[in-house]
Amino acid sequence: MADDKDVLRDVWFGRIPTCFTLYQDEITEREAEPFYLLLPRMSYLTLVTDKVKKHFLKVMKAEDIEEMWFDFEGTSLKWHYPIGLLFDLHASNTALPWSITVSPVCRDLLHCPSNSVIEAHFMSSIKEADALKHKSQVINDMQKKDHKQLWMGLQNDKFDQFWAMNRKLMEYPTEEGGFRYIPFRIYLTMSDRPFIQKLFRPISPDGHTHTLGDLLKEVYPVAIPNDDESKRYQVVIHGIEPLLETPLQWLSEHLSHPDNFLHISVIPVPSD
Repeated sequence: MADDKDVLRDVWFGRIPTCFTLYQDEITEREAEPFYLLLPRMSYLTLVTDKVKKHFLKVMKAEDIEEMWFDFEGTSLKWHYPIGLLFDLHASNTALPWSITVSPVCRDLLHCPSNSVIEAHFMSSIKEADALKHKSQVINDMQKKDHKQLWMGLQNDKFDQFWAMNRKLMEYPTEEGGFRYIPFRIYLTMSDRPFIQKLFRPISPDGHTHTLGDLLKEVYPVAIPNDDESKRYQVVIHGIEPLLETPLQWLSEHLSHPDNFLHISVIPVPSD
């Protein structure tokens, strides 16, 4: 449907205004000016920050900034999480621009030496998602050049190039009414657990269409307030709070990240 295509396009072109500043303890030849950038929600920090690196190279030695790390208010930002997820999880109730600190030193994250590492992680996620959706049949029927087209579409921010291939991963037999299982991950700011992931079908055994609310009731029921209590949590996907009545299958087809997972952030409602 044309309206749904607009949703895909709007989600793809979502941007977050961001201000990068150099960690204050870094010794530089002269004062480092902040750098402003519109970050694509769908991408990964390491893919889109070459301009940031070049900017800070003006005041630092190249060997001091071979690898860059990013943090927000003391929280290290994981390179393998999509940018939109990082913002929703850590900064969705803060003023824009998003203020990220750049440092050449990080002690608590895995190293990410090259784009090929991100590509391997990205393709691994897509394969996992297709195993849930289609028993891996679609991704296995694709050729290596098709896999590369998915990756290059994301890396180069080419909507049509990416979706020409990704639409195959979003198809299913009409009589089945949806995917086998919905690829999703629920992230909690107040938990040491990285995320919650379970097998969950878009259609119940009696043919009922499962909604976002049904998923939360099953997987993380405290996110839904009881009738007599005020709302304690925001359930955020791509910076918005979808209605809990939204069908999960529709969300999976339209609000999944390029890795084909629905990344759902559950964050406490900010206190005034």
